Amino acid sequence: MDDRTNTIAGWVLAGCGAALGLSIVGGMLFHGERPEKMGYAIEGVVEEGAGGGAPDVAIASLLPTADAAKGAEVFKKCAACHTINQGGANGIGPNLYGTMGEGIGQGKGGFAFTDALKGVGGTWDFDKMNAWLTSPRKFAAGTKMTFAGLGNAQDRANVILYLNQQGSNLPLPAAPAAGAPAAEGADQPASANAAEAAAENGADTADIANTGTAASGAPSVDPEAARKGARTEQ
Repeated sequence: MDDRTNTIAGWVLAGCGAALGLSIVGGMLFHGERPEKMGYAIEGVVEEGAGGGAPDVAIASLLPTADAAKGAEVFKKCAACHTINQGGANGIGPNLYGTMGEGIGQGKGGFAFTDALKGVGGTWDFDKMNAWLTSPRKFAAGTKMTFAGLGNAQDRANVILYLNQQGSNLPLPAAPAAGAPAAEGADQPASANAAEAAAENGADTADIANTGTAASGAPSVDPEAARKGARTEQ
């Protein structure tokens, strides 16, 4: 009886040892780590560095060609937390009707905004809304909003235009001027350009220096031409 008990105990210990060894070997062979690039995108979440930080383009340059219908599609990502119809109820987030132009972190039927957002100050203009949608956490550190941001600038322009049409209708900002055009007549002498510009503006041209080079045969550089000129005048 004792021999049988010892034999059973021995097999149990051997089995435990084998299981432990297999577990260690398996862990070494199949060690799991987070992949550098996820296999699929999570809707509403931007990759690290894609949208966090300052906006990458002036929103005023995109608004003239923005599409509110496409903005309404983008807004579907927000609909889980926000309503946008006039008189709509607050949910996880505030109702967004008439948001553009309103004070940041104010109103909205007494919605409990965080102190972080209240502390930003000012109103929801186009630039601030662009910065907010780029990265809410960078715009107002400590905000309760968990949405990571929209990394695509055109998506932001589209949804901002859509938001603006929902009870705000603020005039769109002027698009930034393109690079200054090349000066006309760049192949003309500098003194001629300056004189012409001054003459067109009605300015006195006496103080414009003559930086041109005298032509060959001019009296100022050719004594013989000067003498011939003097005899002609006599």
